[in-house]
Formats: sequence, structure tokens, C-alpha cells
Amino acid sequence: MSTRPVAVVTGASSGIGAAAAKALAKAGFDVVLGARRADRLAEVAAECGGRAIVLDVTDEASVSSFAEQVERCDLLVNNAGGALGLESIATADLELWQRMYDVNVLGTIRITKALLPKLIDSGNGQVVVIGSIAAHQPYPGGGGYNAAKHAEAAVTRVLRLELLGQPVRVCEIDPGMVETEFSLVRFEGDKERADAVYAGMTPLTADDIAETITWVATRPAHVNVDQITIMPRDQTGAQQVHRRNQ
Repeated sequence: MSTRPVAVVTGASSGIGAAAAKALAKAGFDVVLGARRADRLAEVAAECGGRAIVLDVTDEASVSSFAEQVERCDLLVNNAGGALGLESIATADLELWQRMYDVNVLGTIRITKALLPKLIDSGNGQVVVIGSIAAHQPYPGGGGYNAAKHAEAAVTRVLRLELLGQPVRVCEIDPGMVETEFSLVRFEGDKERADAVYAGMTPLTADDIAETITWVATRPAHVNVDQITIMPRDQTGAQQVHRRNQ
């Protein structure tokens, strides 16, 4: 039986989740990858020597089945999430708001709750939550995503307080603009609109965030990195972006 620590990464079929799974595997973790897209998940797992288990964090039965298949958990990377739409509150599609809250907030709670006993039993567990600058800086059109990420950040901080005295660390990593499928999903596959988000500036990459996750995860057991905000040099706020040749 392997004595290597086990890292569980949600939303691991692409973007930050896929990059994190690969980086953590290189850092010495056995990696369990969870996401909805089975084919893509299997590809990423094969690339990093990890184990793929289909997971929908918005479905209680899926989370329960997933957790039952994870025998050991030393690190949980709550990466599953995302934004949908960019409408004003006056024109808000509340179904999209509900979906964002379910995946970003309740999804994080579901999988954390399910794996917390194993994280505690590991004797040196850690929960890393991938948040967003949107958790700290509201912006027009971002109401639903802002609300979800503010809530996710609050849950993360409460978890840190409630686990005081337990052998589990908790970290919130809040990126600014990262070029992944994030904007493509937000704009329902509109590639031109998604590409325009990063026009004229140099965004972060999924690998940048994966490297940060790995650094946090490999600190000594007595070191808790509570929160990190990581931004491109070209960005100083949720909507403060320097664009060249614009």
C-alpha cells in the first residue's frame, strides 16, 4: 500500500484543476481527480498517473459515491466552480444565479463535508479552496458570481475557525484573470467574446495557479497559509486592467 499522501482535486478535467492534478503528482502526491466530463477526466488522469472518478459536486449522491471510493485524503483542492452570464441585477437570470451558488458554494461544502473525516484522520490534512478576486471586489454584471464567491470565501474562513485544534489546514487562493475555459463557459461558448476578456494583456495561466497550490500544499505541517490573492501584473482589481494597443 502506498504511503504517499493523497490529493483530491475537483473540477479536474481542464484548466486549473487539470494543471493542479499534474503539479501535485509531480510533487509526490497520489492524485484522485473528480469532474463531470468522464472522457476528458480520464485523459488528464492518464497524463499524471492519477485516478479518475466522475463527480458532480451539485449532486449529493454523486458526492457520496465519490467519497466512498476515496480511501485516504490528505489534501482536498476545491476547484470546481465557475461563472455564468454577465447580466445586471435588474435583468438577472436567477436560474443561473442558483446554478452558480450550487456549484461554487454548496458544491464546496458537499465535498468538504464528505471528506473531512478522512482529512482529520490523515493527521495532517489540508483544504485548499480556489476562490476569486470576485470574492473581494464586486463589479457591475458580476452580481451572481460575486455573491457566490463571497459566500464561498465566508465558508472557507468559518471552516478555518471551526477546525482550530484539529490537524487540518485551510487556505483560500483568490486568482484574478486566468486564461482557461472560464470565460468560454461564462459566455456560453462565444469564443470571440471570451477571447476579448484577455485582449491586450497577459493573464495568469492555469499552471501559475497550480504552482501556487503546490507551494501551499507542501509547506511544513505547522504553517497555514490562510489566504493568497494572485493577480497578473496587468491587473490591479476586478475591473482594473492595463491593455496594450487598445
